[in-house]
Amino acid sequence: MKMDLLYEIESDRPFDRQAQKELFDHVLQEVELADRLGFHSAWFVEHHFLVEFAHSSAPEVILGALSQRTERIRLGHGVVLLPYPFNHPIRVAERIATLDILSGGRVEFGTGRSSSFEQRGFGIARQESRAMWQEALSIIPRMWRDEPFSYEGRYFQIPERHVVPKPLQQPHPPIWLACTSPESWRLAGINGIGALGFSIQADLEEVKARIDIYKEHLQRARPVGEFINDQVGAFTMAFCAPTDEEAEELAFEPFLWYTKKSYEILLGGGKGASWQDLRESERMYLEVLEGRGPEVFKYMKENATVVVGNPEHCIERFKQYEALGVDLILCLVQLWGMPLEKTMQTIELIGKEVIPAFKETRVGA
Repeated sequence: MKMDLLYEIESDRPFDRQAQKELFDHVLQEVELADRLGFHSAWFVEHHFLVEFAHSSAPEVILGALSQRTERIRLGHGVVLLPYPFNHPIRVAERIATLDILSGGRVEFGTGRSSSFEQRGFGIARQESRAMWQEALSIIPRMWRDEPFSYEGRYFQIPERHVVPKPLQQPHPPIWLACTSPESWRLAGINGIGALGFSIQADLEEVKARIDIYKEHLQRARPVGEFINDQVGAFTMAFCAPTDEEAEELAFEPFLWYTKKSYEILLGGGKGASWQDLRESERMYLEVLEGRGPEVFKYMKENATVVVGNPEHCIERFKQYEALGVDLILCLVQLWGMPLEKTMQTIELIGKEVIPAFKETRVGA
């Protein structure tokens, strides 16, 4: 299993312009350190309007900068939002190919739809977003292959054109889907693309069930690309310190803050106005708002939906993910309110003490 980083770019001073500059400088420093320490990939989300929670609204710009400041670490879109007008598929094909060239063939191409809150901001109808994602997904690899390219579909009508440049990786970068429901795991399998799952919503047993759904449908995949990307990535918050006590003390508030915000913004938007349809574990997470933070934090630690502790403890927890069939573990370590030096400490401890405990084979290296 490979160790990756995932960035939302969280901010506790969202409208302080100098603080924003410092924050982005810190993110670049963190990924440069991860590159030196042997992390496999750095993934950046595309989110819009999510104040404090995610300031990574233009990941292609950040990844372009990192392509010139790193040498080995792979650069992941986690993910590009494909419903239009988030992004037109021609522009996606052009940007991914350009980044792949500039990085020397290090791009991981993740895709997704985003939350209804963000979709409404761009005038996208929620009920149309999955079909738009599927149509865009099906034609982007063809733009890298066909010369020239043309297409007539439901959402996109493209006359014969040469889409340039072409990516450096042959035949194209690995393709992924952000998976937040059993249906999205099924779609990842059917389309023959990698699955990026989110463990905060599910304990390890449920993660395993979703991986099984993915693997089952992968067997009868109709690949949208030129090859099947048979890989599973799992996202989790992670914090590593010399002792369990230090790790838990520092991670407590940021972990709970992220959990509360993610349920409010992402899960809440998907469930509608009422919380009555939530599962018991989901309702418990939301009770962070009602003073049950210590209980929720303990639940997350014990069920490995987050990884927090000393290096030995982190290795033990990550091994549980590896046993499920997870190929990449995407660690969110840049957290709201977390000092830079503590984030760098986590990256350094994982790089020096955790990564050597896993056999790492670089894709595309």
